[in-house]
Amino acid sequence: MADTKPKIVRRSQVVAFMDTDKTGSTPKLERMTGFTTMTNSKNPKEYSRQYVDEDAERSDVVGYAPSIEFSYDRHTNTPVHDRLSEIHDKELLGDDAHVNIVRVELFTADEQNRCKATKRTYAVIPDTDGDGTDAMIYSGTFKSVSEIEEGYATSEDKWKTATYTAGAIPEE
Repeated sequence: MADTKPKIVRRSQVVAFMDTDKTGSTPKLERMTGFTTMTNSKNPKEYSRQYVDEDAERSDVVGYAPSIEFSYDRHTNTPVHDRLSEIHDKELLGDDAHVNIVRVELFTADEQNRCKATKRTYAVIPDTDGDGTDAMIYSGTFKSVSEIEEGYATSEDKWKTATYTAGAIPEE
């Protein structure tokens, strides 16, 4: 019988992978390591109004402007850091500053080690670098460019890299 007792989800069980392939031909999803902040904000867009015959205002969510605030300790030989630092240092613009990020919920793994995942394209909005005295720290915000896509992820190397597939996990 499956254990149905609720368990807390640790932050380390929700990980992100970034496509570091700049050619766009074959996704290379590398784990986003060394990040000290990766805070997801939904930034809902609201439509609020009060009708003359009612005492209370009504609000509806009519859209979202998702963003992820980030900061990381810069490491060498790390493809994710290399790509983000390049965007930041060279002040890249437009599509050159877009990245694909896959968010994987490791706590949802099934018997074949397939986990629920979502994918979205973000614009990298650089903010600061050089904060702190112990490590070179970069910070900024990922702002959504695309709709969210639901799928699942798998890994052959203990989640250092991942493969993403759009759609529901196949039932077998």
